Amino acid sequence: MRSWSQSTEPWPFVLGRELVGVFAIQEWQALDGMVRFRGHLLVEPETAMSVLSPRIEPYGYVPMIRTPEEITLVRLHPASGGTAAAPLWRGWPLNVALFLATLFTTLLVGAMMEGAQPLAEPTTLLLGVPFSASLLLILGFHELGHYLTARAYGVHVSLPYFVPLPLPPMGTMGAIIRMRSPIPNRKVLFDIGIAGPLLGLVLAVPVLVVGLALSPVKPPSGVVLQEGNSLAYLFLKWLVKGPIPEGYDVILHPMALAGWLGFFVTALNLMPLSQLDGGHIAYAVLGRGYRKVVWLFLGVLALLFLMTRWQGWLVWVVLPVALGLRHPPPLDDLTPLDAPRRVMAILALGLLVALITPLPFAVYEF
Repeated sequence: MRSWSQSTEPWPFVLGRELVGVFAIQEWQALDGMVRFRGHLLVEPETAMSVLSPRIEPYGYVPMIRTPEEITLVRLHPASGGTAAAPLWRGWPLNVALFLATLFTTLLVGAMMEGAQPLAEPTTLLLGVPFSASLLLILGFHELGHYLTARAYGVHVSLPYFVPLPLPPMGTMGAIIRMRSPIPNRKVLFDIGIAGPLLGLVLAVPVLVVGLALSPVKPPSGVVLQEGNSLAYLFLKWLVKGPIPEGYDVILHPMALAGWLGFFVTALNLMPLSQLDGGHIAYAVLGRGYRKVVWLFLGVLALLFLMTRWQGWLVWVVLPVALGLRHPPPLDDLTPLDAPRRVMAILALGLLVALITPLPFAVYEF
């Protein structure tokens, strides 16, 4: 076994012995924080990961496989001390503070949409409860799907960070969770990515149906912020309300608006871009070839902007390009998805088509 570079530390030799029976080493290179071995795999990548992980992790490294000819052992960040569960709750006061701030901003926006002035009359803030509670439950279920799935696979994640924004129509920019340990393989990446949208929809659908049932059908008047129609929204509106007479429209109850926003946010998250849920799903399916899908979808968004002139689509074109299209690979980047997950990936694409709204918002005067 020859090395590409000189190293005084024994780790490459010690770690190399742990690869016996899994990887035939031809050469190695010790770099800052990692050791890279080249040769060829002797077993399937998934088997290699299951055998190597318990061998390597006691040394403070994790194995990463991107090609059958290379294994990289990456040094883990040293633990901060305390129990293993401590990092999961690190910084939880910030999570609570952000949630309370988001609760206030969604109550504020919900009350304002009911015609109240909660800053002048604080008691009218309660009018925003139906909207705020419905929306935060949908967003909370979405993040809960990611959180529980990640924890089930032993991936360390933060609690959700809700983002307050005291502006209509949402009063929030949603919520995010942070991954604090590597993703083992594409299957886990896929499951974490799709769990959020699916669990969020489990609540968004009944909230929208109930909200539509509570929404009156009457002629709109004055200046109206009109929500757009997705295929799924059109179907549920027809299912609950039937045909809408000419000159009439459904005047959304706060719960219905929250359900519609749940559909809208889910569609945005399913877009195959960068660190969105759809980006995780696309990478899990296609690996490093996912960038072709990203560029194709950016073209679709540019076309939507040209057709509807909604500037939000232009933002979604510029932002991913500015931030970069790279997606961090899982530790096992070779093992493909199984057939059931490939079917679920097609379902995710169908959900994106059904939920995306070409013109999300428009202002009309009647």
